Amino acid sequence: MLKILIVDDEPPARARLKRLLEQVTGCELVGEADSAQEALARIAEGQVDALLLDISMPGLDGMTLARQLAQQEQPPSVVFCTAWPDQALDAFECDAVDYLVKPVRVERLESALNKVARLRGVSPDDTSGGYLRSTVGSKTTLVPLDEVICLLAEDKYTTVFYAGGQTVINNSLVELEKSHSDRFLRVHRNALVAVSLIRGLDATPAGPSYLLLEGTDVRPEVSRRHLPAIRKFIKDLA
Repeated sequence: MLKILIVDDEPPARARLKRLLEQVTGCELVGEADSAQEALARIAEGQVDALLLDISMPGLDGMTLARQLAQQEQPPSVVFCTAWPDQALDAFECDAVDYLVKPVRVERLESALNKVARLRGVSPDDTSGGYLRSTVGSKTTLVPLDEVICLLAEDKYTTVFYAGGQTVINNSLVELEKSHSDRFLRVHRNALVAVSLIRGLDATPAGPSYLLLEGTDVRPEVSRRHLPAIRKFIKDLA
């Protein structure tokens, strides 16, 4: 589900966007900001996938905010919602996903947020499913969460092992654990596994312990810290 932050200094404009969002499936309004400074503070708290962003605001304007966000490693997506019809070129140079002219129509808003969902690997019509988005060179792969077997952190990337093979993503394990705590279980500081695929534990008294997972030969190591919880989890499966 896309988590949306509305950024506009005019309360009536924010209220209209809120009403429109209620008609778009797969979206959750997580907050409002009446300035770019407040928006930056909300983004720093996390859990913002996309901004519905006005251009003309006191202080830091929307275009400047979008340029600043574009410099971040994993910025939220930007959809401009503005009364200015002639700044679309500048907006797309700031990596905006779409440019909507007020009064925004629900059909255009839905189309823009569907674009955001595809870019971020989120299924807008299935809040229980979703995807992980992997971009390697010019190739982008959407990995269904239901097919993910385990995730291993390596260097700056996370390797995803799934039913169709393996790929890398930019998401951190901390981010994935928070977003999908019902789906993945932490077994090591560098490993998350799909709860539904845990099949056993290969452990020796003196050596490391490894988790046995259905659908892969990969055996993530279980740290001593997580070993008691994993033993209990496997016992409860029996």
